Amino acid sequence: MLKSQEQLPDCYYPNQPILIRPNSPTPKHCIHLSNLDDQKFLRFSIKYLYLFKKSVNLETLKHALSNVLVGYYPLAGRLRSNADHDQKLEVDCNGEGAVFAEAFMDITAQDFLKLSSKPNRSWRKLLYRVEALSFLDIPPLVIQVTNLRCGGMIMCTAINHCLCDGIGTSQFLHAWAHITAKPDLDPPIQPIHSRHVLKSRSPPMATFRHPQFTLTSNNGHVDIMRLLQSQPLVPTSLTFTHSDILHLKRRCAPSLKCTTFETLASHTWRSWIRSLNLPPSLNIKLLFSMNIRKMLNPQIPQGYYGNGFVLACAETTVKDLVGANLRHGVKLVQQAKQDLNDEYVRSMVDLLEEKTLKTDLCASLVISQWAKLGLEDLDFGEGKPLHMGPLTSDVYCLFLPVVGDLDAVRVLVSVPESLVEKFEYYMTEFSCAEERNGDHRANGFHAEDPMEY
Repeated sequence: MLKSQEQLPDCYYPNQPILIRPNSPTPKHCIHLSNLDDQKFLRFSIKYLYLFKKSVNLETLKHALSNVLVGYYPLAGRLRSNADHDQKLEVDCNGEGAVFAEAFMDITAQDFLKLSSKPNRSWRKLLYRVEALSFLDIPPLVIQVTNLRCGGMIMCTAINHCLCDGIGTSQFLHAWAHITAKPDLDPPIQPIHSRHVLKSRSPPMATFRHPQFTLTSNNGHVDIMRLLQSQPLVPTSLTFTHSDILHLKRRCAPSLKCTTFETLASHTWRSWIRSLNLPPSLNIKLLFSMNIRKMLNPQIPQGYYGNGFVLACAETTVKDLVGANLRHGVKLVQQAKQDLNDEYVRSMVDLLEEKTLKTDLCASLVISQWAKLGLEDLDFGEGKPLHMGPLTSDVYCLFLPVVGDLDAVRVLVSVPESLVEKFEYYMTEFSCAEERNGDHRANGFHAEDPMEY
């Protein structure tokens, strides 16, 4: 039996990984990435891990994958640099195929569940490592299905972030699951690969200030990200129940109405900053993903298969964030959301024509919202997962779904080992304070914003 944070045993590979190609002809052309796709910040793969109680027949999974890749054919292609501009990427839709590896690991599903809250480095064994000279040489889609001793399975997928965002990855995975479980029925959403809807204007017109980005280095100021990544990082995982979230919202009531995301994002940002002991005058930022599909005029069509999000930016000083109450941070998050509209997004797309531009991570916490994408509902015909989450934990913060509890959110972020206790204290102290105060008001809450993702 495995104990928490124990190393996983090695995988046994009965066969060499294979390439799964679309099972019927697909367009052989080149897709130019939009400026939102082509950010250096997104040059990595989103790695999901699913644990299922019962395994699915491997041949059925492979056949369904070859079927779904007909519609999602860019995932069977290869990324490359544009011949005329080596800093711009494009997808060569050549049908080479997705990597599919099958493996066996001598553990049970229950063994894995016991340590599922915090990823450790040994989890990387659950995803086949493609030996490649560069990011561009790794196929956009890599999958490993690992059967377990109990008859369950772990499925890990790596999907290139330049090709799609969290909504797109969820759309693809659900389409694959749908075809596996119901091969006679078409998926409810068909992918749309035309990315001209996010093309920059001619000439480009950056008409807004965009603090998410910088053209220069941090010029000697405190670089939080570099400081954190210079130390060994330890995953922290905290689950906020519906009751916990209500406790936090009560801190903003009755004068301020706020969503779960706004409240939890502000609380996490503030707790993270408090644990770092930074100079009071330091300017800090919170960057968080916002779905723009319905912000633009005309709206991006349903099924759009590309990155349809931008990073919203809240900013203040350490002193103002830490010295004020939670309500202050929530207002900053709300203002960052309100700043987003069609013209602001078009301005950002135009600004990104400058390829030396970088996402400003020096003094920023980045939050990605996975909790409202339906990722935990994936069903290949043998039931929904016992667990879903990332394969690894990073200094970027994830808001994750909790399987079996739609109202709960799990916050996962890696911090230096010396800060774990302090960060977790600040993240959880509110519950004790609320109990002492006996505050049971229930005002100031409203429905979740579907644009948050």
